[in-house]
Amino acid sequence: MAQTEPTQLLLQSNKADAMAVRSRDGDKIGALHTLMVNKRTGQALYAVLTIGGFLGMGKAYYPLPFSLLQFDPVNDTYVVTIDRRVLEGGPSWAANAPEFDQAYADRVSKYYDVAGEDLSLG
Repeated sequence: MAQTEPTQLLLQSNKADAMAVRSRDGDKIGALHTLMVNKRTGQALYAVLTIGGFLGMGKAYYPLPFSLLQFDPVNDTYVVTIDRRVLEGGPSWAANAPEFDQAYADRVSKYYDVAGEDLSLG
């Protein structure tokens, strides 16, 4: 009998890319690439998803407000709570990640119609 690694509540950020992301219908959308964490609170504010690609080529990265993900403990996966077409039409990049500053965070929040986050250091 093969032993599998137990599911745990905490996710190591360096293992995020192994975490699947699915649609509400259960279809695999992509994987969690990284989390954008508030340095002061330690709270994950955004999840960057990878969608598409083959052997590391042609991947696209989609920042998503973390509030639009739900954890499914039965399947040990995240579920996107919005329609896949909305996600794929959202802010993204392919090769060079933008600076995730206040203006970019505001763009992401506005697109998904969620409350913005204050990223000021003061």
